[in-house]
Amino acid sequence: MSQLGSRCPQGFPRCPRWIPGVPRASHGGPIVLQSPPMDLVAGLGCACAGLVALALLVVAQRLGLLYRLCHKVDTASPRHGGELVAEVLRAHGVRFLFTLPGGHISPVLVACEKLGIRVVDTRHEATAVFAADAVSRLSGRIGVAAVTAGPGVTNTVTAVKNAQMAESPLLLLGGAAATLQKGRGALQDIPQVPLFRTLCKAALSVRAVRDIVPTLRRAIATAMEGTPGPVFVELPIDVLYPFHVVQKEIGGPKTPRGLRGKLVQYLGNYLQDLFAGAWEPRDPTPLPLRVPTAAPEQVQRCAELLSRARRPLVLVGSQALLPPTPAEELRSALESLGVPCYLGGAARGLLSPECPLLLRQNRRDALRDADLVLLAGTVCDFRLSYGRLFGRGTAVVAVNRNRTQLLRNSDVFWKPRLALQGDPASFMVALARSLQDFSCPREWLERLREAERNKEQRNRDKAAVSPPCHLNPLALLQAVDQVLPPHSLLVADGGDFVGTAAYIVRPRRPLAWLDPGPFGTLGVGGGFALGAKLCRPEAEVTQGDTEGTPRGHQLRPPPVSPCHPSSDSATPCHPPPVTMPPPAVTVPPLSLPGDNATPRAVTMPPPAVTMPPPGR
Repeated sequence: MSQLGSRCPQGFPRCPRWIPGVPRASHGGPIVLQSPPMDLVAGLGCACAGLVALALLVVAQRLGLLYRLCHKVDTASPRHGGELVAEVLRAHGVRFLFTLPGGHISPVLVACEKLGIRVVDTRHEATAVFAADAVSRLSGRIGVAAVTAGPGVTNTVTAVKNAQMAESPLLLLGGAAATLQKGRGALQDIPQVPLFRTLCKAALSVRAVRDIVPTLRRAIATAMEGTPGPVFVELPIDVLYPFHVVQKEIGGPKTPRGLRGKLVQYLGNYLQDLFAGAWEPRDPTPLPLRVPTAAPEQVQRCAELLSRARRPLVLVGSQALLPPTPAEELRSALESLGVPCYLGGAARGLLSPECPLLLRQNRRDALRDADLVLLAGTVCDFRLSYGRLFGRGTAVVAVNRNRTQLLRNSDVFWKPRLALQGDPASFMVALARSLQDFSCPREWLERLREAERNKEQRNRDKAAVSPPCHLNPLALLQAVDQVLPPHSLLVADGGDFVGTAAYIVRPRRPLAWLDPGPFGTLGVGGGFALGAKLCRPEAEVTQGDTEGTPRGHQLRPPPVSPCHPSSDSATPCHPPPVTMPPPAVTVPPLSLPGDNATPRAVTMPPPAVTMPPPGR
């Protein structure tokens, strides 16, 4: 190793040779640091100043400082956020608001009543959501329920999940603690938005009064467009009550000195941001909806497959009854195609019971023998044995708004020949127009009709057998089917019994059958019947309750609106209490003012129940 002290030709000391055989690093000349140009320094300074200014603007915008500079707060206004909620609901055609009242949402209920939206009180929050679900299915408009904070919101979880799986457009308004009090032990304060993120298409929270209108418009559009579903909107109590009420709650208008004064000043700034620009005019009308539709070339491809089929079959699901295509237009398209059909869910009743294309029995055998199956809004879940029912070589064409449902189990048990993400109803209408000269082979239809007649005869033979100690369900259902009037509406609440009813009882018109959907929830009957009767006061609503169905709801028929054409009676008709002791008895249905339906007797099984007259 060399010693220190030797120098290089430039006069700098050499570094020692630490490793033998490795040359020393050579020294260059002295390093001279040159200052950067002044314009570069100035540019960097401007950039840093710009970033700082941008960060400050973002912070100011987040805190609402910029909005408060441009918008004043009307401290003397008696208006409250509930009025804005009611205005949006009225602009979207909402006629009913189902609720179990609470202090958190009282301004919404008061404002809706003033604007002519009927506030319907229920005895459980789940019933309110079920009723709103029924309204959305039958009316094609958004169904709305409002519940109070905390337990009021959590009581709706099952009903909201049922609406999600049934693809029902639904708006749930939930009260909440004041924004500043969240997480500080306020009354009924829980993290509600995270709870509903997996149950809804969207879970939103309003932060200021000015955000009520745009948030609700976006929520309703989200619930109704694409694949419909529920949306949850959280309304903190401080965005619903008037300015002077909220101001009093957070400390009053006077500002004390010291640390308490700083705190009150902060709360005052929060209050200013909460109500800044609150009452400026905003458009409450509905936003345009995006509904997926199949491309014309996809319709033509399906038309080619169908024209070559010798044993085609169509399965229509609930999704085909969604807006914007009217049910009558879809029915005309199915009749024009002339292909035998099975109807499921809300699609039951789309074809009249006398239509030769309508099939209700032997679906498993028909799917096995068909050479082409068109799934119009029908999903290959447990109801179709996950897709295992199709025969070998069967061409399957699936149409669904939801891509996940469109391809459900297609990677396991079945493969679609053609999978189209779009609205099933508009697709079927377009398909019928492109196949105006198509004729389904008559021998295939006659074969299915013959099997249908044989199965119905076997059902009648089974219904004629009288069990020794209980009702024959087939006999009961056939008796119900015989007495149903044309304007009837069936609410199916139950499990196996309702599954049997789907093969026996025949709905008389479109959207005349309500069942829970794929979630299979027990207890939907009271809410569904309530919403159905409000939507269709002229209908005779028949509710079927079976095993495990809760019976804690007392359903009182609502009065017919004076503006309804059927309200020709000014005297309410309240029948006396009806006692149903065991065994079975005959119970006349409750009638409504102006209801022109002829009462029909229905035989009911035990146990004994006493029904008080409405209005008591």
